Amino acid sequence: MTVKAQLVRFALVGVVNTGTYYGCYLALLTRLPYIAAHVGAFALSMAGSFFLNCWFTYRTRPTWRKFLLFPLTNAANFVITTGGVYLLVDLAGFSNRYAPLVAAAAAIPITFVVSRTIMLRPDAPRKPSVPAR
Repeated sequence: MTVKAQLVRFALVGVVNTGTYYGCYLALLTRLPYIAAHVGAFALSMAGSFFLNCWFTYRTRPTWRKFLLFPLTNAANFVITTGGVYLLVDLAGFSNRYAPLVAAAAAIPITFVVSRTIMLRPDAPRKPSVPAR
C-alpha cells in the first residue's frame, strides 16, 4: 500500500476517532471540567484508534509492543490539542464545545508520521530456540 493510500486511510480513521473523541468529550463535559473531559475522551478514543489503524490503515497485526508504543503516536497530539484547547478557551475566549476540534487539526501531520513509524516497524526478531538435549 502506498504512503498516499495510508494517509487517506489514516484521515478516515481520524474522522471516526475525532467523532468518538468528541462524543465522549461532550458526554464527560456534563460531569467534569473541560480539561478532565478532554483527557478522559482522549484516552478512550486512543484505544479505538489503535485497532482501527492496525487493521484498516496499515494492515498490520496488533501486538502488545505496538499497543504499548501507540500512545507515543498521540503524545504530540495530546500536547498540541491540550495546549490548544487551553489557549483557545482561556486566552482567546473560544467556546469549550468547539475548541478541541480546532486544536486537533494542528496535530494531524505529526501524529501520522509517528504512527506510521511505530505501526510499520517490524517487531523485534525472536531468538532461535535451542532444542533441549
